[in-house]
Amino acid sequence: MKADIFNLWPQGDAPGASQSTAKPQIIDLAKEFEPYNRAASGVRCPELAVWYPEESNGTTLLVAPGGSFARIMIDSEGSSLATFFTAMGYTLAVMTYRLPGEGHHEGADAPLADAQRAVRVLRDRAARGLNGKRIVMLGFSAGGYVAASVGIRFSEKLYPPQDNADKLSARPDALVLVYPVISMRDGLAHAESRQRLLGAWPDDKTLEAYSLETRVTRETPPVLLIHAVDDESVPVTHSMALFSALREQKVPVELHFYERGGHGFGMRNLADSPLASWPMLVTEWLRAKKTATTTV
Repeated sequence: MKADIFNLWPQGDAPGASQSTAKPQIIDLAKEFEPYNRAASGVRCPELAVWYPEESNGTTLLVAPGGSFARIMIDSEGSSLATFFTAMGYTLAVMTYRLPGEGHHEGADAPLADAQRAVRVLRDRAARGLNGKRIVMLGFSAGGYVAASVGIRFSEKLYPPQDNADKLSARPDALVLVYPVISMRDGLAHAESRQRLLGAWPDDKTLEAYSLETRVTRETPPVLLIHAVDDESVPVTHSMALFSALREQKVPVELHFYERGGHGFGMRNLADSPLASWPMLVTEWLRAKKTATTTV
């Protein structure tokens, strides 16, 4: 399947990219006889790769792949989703985003700024009939942090308006978070992601501000959380912390644990594994949420 690829920002490079030390690179991490497993890094010009269904169900999935804020796994947690989800009627949009720690103007908020812009661009395209109007953000690992951030901090002004798309809301209609990074607190944080996002010695105020379980409000959209209990990289306590915060604010939320699966299972090599059910779980949850919204 061939994707339609376009820039997130009108000028190509994101605002202030001239200050950045980012050096764009894509490498293939796949071993011999394996499918593509490309990783992007040094992003200066964030892009959207969009796959379209034969018949749309009205929903666009905006995907933020993970990579510990060191890289973006654009195939294993991105393009590999296209065949299944487009067959189910979804428009699939996989984004690249700027990585923190590379001198971007927004610093730790550079990935969030790109995600806000992506939601608005897709909403603008939907108004012109180019993709589904319902925008759901799907994030994996560090990309789950990006997705959760835009669902929680969607109203923050992080960049100067670029065009008419920036008049639109950056709030996704729902979030699907798969083994997400959530907290930056000591004893819970994923060490690599925290250091790349906030630096080696963040103070307590910064740790609290970037621990997303402390930022949830009743305006946060409905959330589906998916995690493997044996994940030793990003423990299930991340999903549990967000689940509790969402429940406290009375935000609709579901949490699904798999006994085994580890970290980074994505969509590949799941045959004969209970993990193979997670994409269908997502479609069923989104269908139920759409029906509930329509009923109300």
